[in-house]
Amino acid sequence: MTEIFDGAMELQNAVADVLRRAQSAKRTLAIAPTKQKNDALRKMGEALWADRAAILAANAADVAAAREAGQPEARIDRLALDERRIEQMVDGLEALIELPDPVGEQMEHFVRPNGLDIRKLRVPMGVVAMIYEARPNVTVDAAGLALKTGNVAVLRGSREALQSNQAIVRALHRGIATAGLPSDAVLLIERTERETVDFIIRARGLVDLAIPRGGEGLIRRVVENATVPVIETGVGNCHVYVDKEADFAKATPIVVNAKTHRPSVCNAAETLLVHQDVAKVWLPQAAKALRAKGVELRVCERAYAVLAEAGLTDGVEYATEEDWATEYLALTLAVRVVDSLNDAIAHIERYGTLHSEVIVTEDEAAAQQFLRRVDAAVVYHNASSRFTDGFEFGFGAEIGISTQKLHARGPMGLRELTSYKYVVHGDGQVRK
Repeated sequence: MTEIFDGAMELQNAVADVLRRAQSAKRTLAIAPTKQKNDALRKMGEALWADRAAILAANAADVAAAREAGQPEARIDRLALDERRIEQMVDGLEALIELPDPVGEQMEHFVRPNGLDIRKLRVPMGVVAMIYEARPNVTVDAAGLALKTGNVAVLRGSREALQSNQAIVRALHRGIATAGLPSDAVLLIERTERETVDFIIRARGLVDLAIPRGGEGLIRRVVENATVPVIETGVGNCHVYVDKEADFAKATPIVVNAKTHRPSVCNAAETLLVHQDVAKVWLPQAAKALRAKGVELRVCERAYAVLAEAGLTDGVEYATEEDWATEYLALTLAVRVVDSLNDAIAHIERYGTLHSEVIVTEDEAAAQQFLRRVDAAVVYHNASSRFTDGFEFGFGAEIGISTQKLHARGPMGLRELTSYKYVVHGDGQVRK
């Protein structure tokens, strides 16, 4: 029992030491000028590219270990890096340089009748703890966004990506230090025991904000147990609804892209809803296109009857209740025929996760009704859900997709990593 207690204390002290270093670094980061932060971002990108061979070697070891452990292909896809993905990381840092620095931005300015001059200014959050699973690209996104906004990024990745994250952070440290900022602006917690998450999310006074990014289990654990502020980045059980007035030339590419472009990410479609009036004509076309991409279909009885009549039941199974609530993160798609727009919205209300929802229709009234009534971080008319992404929204990168309603919602870029304070100038006023 004593050994267990001593081990827990040693682990907690190790995490606390990292967080104290972060608190020290945040004072410098908070007042760093934009030019110096941009120089650090540029040098971080240069260091990543210079170290790409070492990063890819470390990542190959992580991927091999994950395969040996029997990890599913969807998780391995999120873990794996290649030169193109490293290039995208560098591009994300370069994009941040071009964006305005929100720190110090004046949000409001007003003068009270008593002469008090009040300004509302953006300020950094402080120490932002990022808790995430097997996504090494998140390491760079979080580091870049935090640095640009004057925050310190404390990164707690998963065991599966540890060697990749270590190699990436070594490169980032070199770039940051070359720009004259403290390398502790980005800190990696290398202890991957589950208990480290509990220490981080309860470290009041050392962590200013925690952001979980990963599977439902991780997110729920953080949200339910944290005593520090948390932004919830939810899972993505995303839907595409093909309305009776849909243009089939748009509908099929949208559905195929939403499902197959990168099925292992949270903005991929997991359920297709089809209006009964177009199911018989359009659904076989869609099924052929999806099956050509290797998509397995889990369908309702009405959809199965349509596909059976068209001789398209290969790779098709009956859906269960569980399928409507499942985020597959794989080449599997649930399909349901619905009677009306209202039924489609009701299905989304019941099973959706407030992430991204799509309607395909040429009926403007139906589109507006869907966009108004569906409660999600992002709602689309005639476009793929795959655009729910900080880079695609012009944010340079993202630290996550928030599915909550307080402070931040949807792709979280620079402004979402700031708070604000009121700066008040007076001339001797006292309150009577």
